[in-house]
Amino acid sequence: MGLCSSKEETAPVGPTTGRTTANTATTASTEKTGNVTNSTLGTETHPVSQDNLNSHPRAQSASSRKQSIVPSETSLTSSNKAAAAAMQNGKDSHDYTKVLLLGTGESGKSTILQQLRILHSNGFSEQELFDFKPFIFSNIVSSAKDIVQAYRRFDVKLEESDQINESDFDDILAYQSPVDPSAHFDKNLALKIAALWKNASTTQLIMDHRQDFYLMDSAKYFFEELDRISQEDYIPSVTDIIRTRKKTSGIFDLKFELQGLKIHIFDVGGQRSERKKWIYCFDNVASIIFCVALSEYDQSLLEEKSQNRLEESLTLFDSVVNSRWFSKCSIILFLNKIDVFIEKLPYSPLEKYFPDYKGGNDVNKATKYILWRFSKVNRSGLPIYPYITQATDTNNMSLVFVVVKESIFANILQDTGLLS
Repeated sequence: MGLCSSKEETAPVGPTTGRTTANTATTASTEKTGNVTNSTLGTETHPVSQDNLNSHPRAQSASSRKQSIVPSETSLTSSNKAAAAAMQNGKDSHDYTKVLLLGTGESGKSTILQQLRILHSNGFSEQELFDFKPFIFSNIVSSAKDIVQAYRRFDVKLEESDQINESDFDDILAYQSPVDPSAHFDKNLALKIAALWKNASTTQLIMDHRQDFYLMDSAKYFFEELDRISQEDYIPSVTDIIRTRKKTSGIFDLKFELQGLKIHIFDVGGQRSERKKWIYCFDNVASIIFCVALSEYDQSLLEEKSQNRLEESLTLFDSVVNSRWFSKCSIILFLNKIDVFIEKLPYSPLEKYFPDYKGGNDVNKATKYILWRFSKVNRSGLPIYPYITQATDTNNMSLVFVVVKESIFANILQDTGLLS
């Protein structure tokens, strides 16, 4: 019922009006950068014509890259076989609707799954919170090392007035993050990392070279929480877990019920090395949630430094939306990390990386441009429901998923002929 079948052929490739269903129709501006919101989080969806999308003077489809990113079949590790079997079963005995969570690495997929667990499942036990400590410690240490290495890579000299010195740099680089959850974060190192973060030269370094080196989005949050995190009785909070970067390897799933609709959602790794596992997820999918990090427009892949992350996401989206595996699915497009996007747009111009964009640092225009780029590659004409999201904000995700439920349900009704 409303499910995508691997036996279906893809829609013809060629010019199409497609269907983009927007719940991001209106926006509100601020004096500096503007702000984009999902202004109407009701139950109705509003079809938007793509005529204005197709008329852009320099449409560059991600399909121009010849490499296909939809993988061929391969084997799964034993830890993933149970999840893979559940994926292939589609509707299980409890009549759950299967939803696939896709996107490139670090687009926010795992954070979304964690939010769903908090909002609609049993959340996290105290032991699970405790077991997250090594990942949080690793995030902090890795981010601090990235900054120190950037100092040296770009030959940024320390001033005599700085509260940190080269010896502190050496200590940070030499430190090995504890892997035992019962271990504590070194308080002396925490002071050095805090001084590094507060140093004026660090602020300038990030402003000048942020697009040239990788710093995880949650670095600021964790650096500012170092005093709490370095206490001996520290237990991670739910917010800490949501902010933690933990690479998805394999397949994770969650069953939950949202206003009467039973959903079984699957999250698979987004890095290129993980995408080969996706073949096991393709049968009997009702909807796909595709996650895009808006803020990655000025970043390169960890796996391939010459490849822009947003371009990679466009290429992957092209492979998904035009694949025969998903020819009867609806696509829920999460334009994620809007908070980071708003913050960086004024000092990292979008047009520097996408020259056909002419909207300056107006966040409304920039967001609509990126949505246009994704809509443009939808040659199969699948229904696309775009939402602007901040996956680390539980309240935002709670509101968004109320409307997402309606998008999934509408596709089920349409595919069964109950909704024309």
